[in-house]
Amino acid sequence: MDGLECSEVMLSEIPKWNPIYRLDAEFFDKKAIKIESDIRSREYFSINADEIVSGPFGSSLKSSSYLEKGDIPFVRIENIRGGFFVSHNNMIFISNQDNERIKNSELHVDDIILSKVGNTIGFFSRVDDSIEPCNISENNIGIKTSEYSKPERMYMLVYLNTKYAQKLVHRRTSGNAQPKLNVGDMALIPIPKFKEYLYKAMQHLLELSETLVKEAEQKYKDASERLAGAIGLNLISASSLSIKSLSQSFYLSGRFDAEYYQPKYDVLFETLATVKTKKLGGKHGIVSITKSIEPGSEAYTEDGIPFVRVSDISKFGISEPDIKLHSDIIPNPEVLFPQKDTILLSKDGSVGIAYKVEATMPIITSGALLHLTVRDKTEVLPDYLTLVLNSPVVQLQAERDSNGAIIQHWKPSEIENVIIPILDMDTQKEIAVRVQESFMLRKQSKQLLEYAKQAVEMAIEQGEDAAIEWLKENAELLEE
Repeated sequence: MDGLECSEVMLSEIPKWNPIYRLDAEFFDKKAIKIESDIRSREYFSINADEIVSGPFGSSLKSSSYLEKGDIPFVRIENIRGGFFVSHNNMIFISNQDNERIKNSELHVDDIILSKVGNTIGFFSRVDDSIEPCNISENNIGIKTSEYSKPERMYMLVYLNTKYAQKLVHRRTSGNAQPKLNVGDMALIPIPKFKEYLYKAMQHLLELSETLVKEAEQKYKDASERLAGAIGLNLISASSLSIKSLSQSFYLSGRFDAEYYQPKYDVLFETLATVKTKKLGGKHGIVSITKSIEPGSEAYTEDGIPFVRVSDISKFGISEPDIKLHSDIIPNPEVLFPQKDTILLSKDGSVGIAYKVEATMPIITSGALLHLTVRDKTEVLPDYLTLVLNSPVVQLQAERDSNGAIIQHWKPSEIENVIIPILDMDTQKEIAVRVQESFMLRKQSKQLLEYAKQAVEMAIEQGEDAAIEWLKENAELLEE
């Protein structure tokens, strides 16, 4: 029995917190049992099952109903991967008419969204007023919180993101190849009760954090608008019809599909022709491009070097990867670690996502993430280039190149030929400063969320008085 762990549970105790009579070993994880027992030994409450809803199944709302712009934001798993706040990146919409058909899963301000399938189970995000009302995909669960006060709602969001709630949520997942959380399982998660003061402290920290995120978004928007203004890019004026001869189309590109010749691409390249530009890669390009490895699922492990895939990355950061690789995956694996100022660029799946590494990261990225290193920083600043890569200037080039495929794939040869505007260094610095300020504000926002989680975990471990004192001494953010 050395190295093994077991839990001894009376048969009569099994139905107590287990109405579906699960008998698998995962459900009786020793740590999870202790956490649940400790919380249930004190005053606690649970979410009303009637307030927990699933997103509509495909038969109720087909993907053909998805809109780039529309009446009702439709939140998918990728929009909640960061936790706490719903991301607007790649947000899709549905019409009011479709929303009426699936009204039961409509959510409002302070309602909570989580994933119920796969490795993303455990991300809890709040609906804010910028996407209210919204609806959710069939892979998500919605928790309606209207019966609770504002401070209680904020506390619930923080608690559900703590390590204790995460353990209890993952305890109730089932399935091997594709883990799943049933809608009713969320009603079985105990939530410890505390005094109103702690709830208000959580509200205060979350509101401060949200304010910082909004300021960060505005800084990034300012940088993007400065870029567009500097090169004179205005895609709104593009007409809907493009007429080209064979010599202007197929003979040049080898492409016959109409999507490749949309007028917005003409507008883009006509605009770029008016400013100094340079190819992204190649022998004389702005960057050198290298590729990581594709180790295969047999190399996956629970402990080791974090393995970052496209699904783990956004233009604002890298999420904690679910998969790790053996530390001896190759000799000297540190040669694969992204170095400071390396730009990670996705070429498969969600193509064209760019993120600049702030410091050397002990991670290994999948082969679908290219490593871009700026050759001459006196010519192009990494922060400026990263913004350009995430802007319509490059996103439209990625869209044009990868159109028509069932699974998007951006060829490295096409990426090398991407056209990048080279603005004067003063303008680049101005844009880079705004980008850096945006990321700093996001970092501060994330720190506040960590303070909130630590405070709730401390309240569970040592009592809420200790948690409040810790916040006052270390965060210096609570109002007296």
